Amino acid sequence: MNMWSSGRRVLHELLGQTAVRSFSLTATQNTVVVERWWQVPLSKIGSPPRLHPRRHRIYRLVEDTKLAPKEKMELILTQTVPKLGGRGDTVFVKKSVGRNKLLPQSLAVYPSPENKLMFAEELRLLREGKPEERIQTRTGQLTVELLKRTKLKINKMPLDEFQLNKEVVCRQFQKKLGIVMPTHALSLPFESVKDVGDYWCEVTVNGMDVVRVPISLVPYEDPSASYQKQLKTQMLQAAADSLEPAEEEEGAAEEGAAVKAVAEAAVEAEAGKDSVSQVSGAAAEETEASTQTSQDTTAPPSDGSKKD
Repeated sequence: MNMWSSGRRVLHELLGQTAVRSFSLTATQNTVVVERWWQVPLSKIGSPPRLHPRRHRIYRLVEDTKLAPKEKMELILTQTVPKLGGRGDTVFVKKSVGRNKLLPQSLAVYPSPENKLMFAEELRLLREGKPEERIQTRTGQLTVELLKRTKLKINKMPLDEFQLNKEVVCRQFQKKLGIVMPTHALSLPFESVKDVGDYWCEVTVNGMDVVRVPISLVPYEDPSASYQKQLKTQMLQAAADSLEPAEEEEGAAEEGAAVKAVAEAAVEAEAGKDSVSQVSGAAAEETEASTQTSQDTTAPPSDGSKKD
């Protein structure tokens, strides 16, 4: 029993010491820089400084790292991440994003010298390597997706020497789509064409992906005429919109007038019915009075008159 109690006491002491030790060695999260409010006077060589017991214990806050702007984390992406970049791009993100999303999901790595060298080699192979060893960049992938859902419409100029060729198509790509395209990345099934119609072209993105884009060559349309047509359409639409409430108000007014007329007709009918009933009642009274007078005149004399 004594051995058990002594061993238990020793275990509690060890556990207590361990807990206190781990708590006391916890690293601080912030750093505060302060300075003495009152300057300490110089002392003689070899003697300690003469500190005032109260004055030299007052400090002034110089810097608090908790309020300082947080530095961002530098990472190298291993995959294409939306709104950040593609594989091999160096990005600066918040530490929370890097530690909680990019690094755990293997979307990025630390920019160590080995990683930088590896991605630099990949970039070199992308530019100079064989086609089967190359990897499409993020910008190239976005360009391919844009070209797949694009249809280029070109207005034919009213010039006799106008021809649709590579230079014209490249200028139209840059003007209407914002895509800067060199002539060597574009291939047309024709050298040049003047007739209006539907055509197509093939665009090679970074020498790897080939996308076929439809082209429509339409007749020339005067910008002023098209603007006047558009303005006329807008005016007709506005007039139609303004006529609809007027027609609704007119219909409501007609409906109200019809209801009023029906009500007046009903009132007149009731009034006529009352007058007819009054006339019929008067005629009935007159007939009753006439019958009574006729009965009085035709009645036989009473017995009293004979006796008299």
